[in-house]
Amino acid sequence: MKYLGCIAGVFAASMAAAETPELVVYTYDSFVSDWGPGPAVEKAFEAECGCDLKFVGAGDGAALLARIKLEGPRTEADVVLGLDTNLTAAANATELFAPHSVSAQYSLPIEWNDQTFVPYDWGYFAFVHKTGINAPTSLKALGESDLKIVIQDPRSSTPGLGLLMWVKAAYGDEAPMIWDSLSDNIVTVTKGWSEAYGLFLEGEADMALSYTTSPAYHLIAEEDAGFAAAAFDEGHYLQVEVAGKLTSSDQPELADQFLAFMVNEEFQTIIPTTNWMYPAVTPEAGLPDGFETLVTPTKSLLVPAEDAPDIRDAALAEWLTALSK
Repeated sequence: MKYLGCIAGVFAASMAAAETPELVVYTYDSFVSDWGPGPAVEKAFEAECGCDLKFVGAGDGAALLARIKLEGPRTEADVVLGLDTNLTAAANATELFAPHSVSAQYSLPIEWNDQTFVPYDWGYFAFVHKTGINAPTSLKALGESDLKIVIQDPRSSTPGLGLLMWVKAAYGDEAPMIWDSLSDNIVTVTKGWSEAYGLFLEGEADMALSYTTSPAYHLIAEEDAGFAAAAFDEGHYLQVEVAGKLTSSDQPELADQFLAFMVNEEFQTIIPTTNWMYPAVTPEAGLPDGFETLVTPTKSLLVPAEDAPDIRDAALAEWLTALSK
């Protein structure tokens, strides 16, 4: 009887597991890290949906789109979280993403009317350094300095791609000259943000390509005011991070529920002190103490999403040429 009872218990547990719907979300590695938003988001959403939320880390942001293209309609992903406006036009062109019905009072610095992708946070790219150095005041000045930097590969990383667009948006036809100048400053090019920022923290470079919000992590989480983002005269490039539902999802209603959950109070409150970005919808309590100390760009740069693919191709060619010399 004990044996039969054990069998019955295992069967009941298996049936319960089979009845629990699973939502698979592809995202970047830092999102699902122990210190990232993933664990808190998973706990909060599962309490609401009665489902199993499964995050799958797929490298850095730009690598997500490459993986989805490779897997096509056969992908196990229901939602992709971690693209940005430099990639949304290319993502739409795959016809792998479905429209959403989410509406929110966004706190973005731009108007949002994309019918496929839902924004969940935003920020400005910047070169982060330890206080005490003579920080440059422009990309041009950085190239003329002896400072060593680590950056990310634009083919796999959204910050790396953001830097390409930043240089192009700020300098236009002079972008190749800027890259020629910067090439001597670059210690290495990493696949993703985590690797680059880790090298910077280990002392392998004077500055790392990151965000104006990165010093908030050191200030709030580590109580260390010794980090800053260099303010550049030509302005800083804006990143808006987004998520989208796959047309091939076998959990379309659950995917819609997750996209709507992303812009609610609970999710948005998690973002500032785990993803260290500005929330797409400012929580009722406002931003955490410490965010008021961050650099505010005097000029915001952004290539329209529909123009990004063509500009990306030209900028990537310029980057590869400069770094191969």
